[in-house]
Amino acid sequence: MAAIDEDDRPKKKIAHEVGQDLTLLSVKEIDERVAFLQEEIARLEADKAKKQVSRSAADQFFKR
Repeated sequence: MAAIDEDDRPKKKIAHEVGQDLTLLSVKEIDERVAFLQEEIARLEADKAKKQVSRSAADQFFKR
């Protein structure tokens, strides 16, 4: 059997659970999780902003 290069292997999807034990993670793994969570925060904030615009339009329409 031929050896598989690590670069050819599929990347493991980063999963993070709030409150998870971090003692077994390397600095690189922690940095990856921080980047992942920052991207997720940006995605959530963008969706929140869209929903606030929709809500504001609805409030104006119904004169709340």
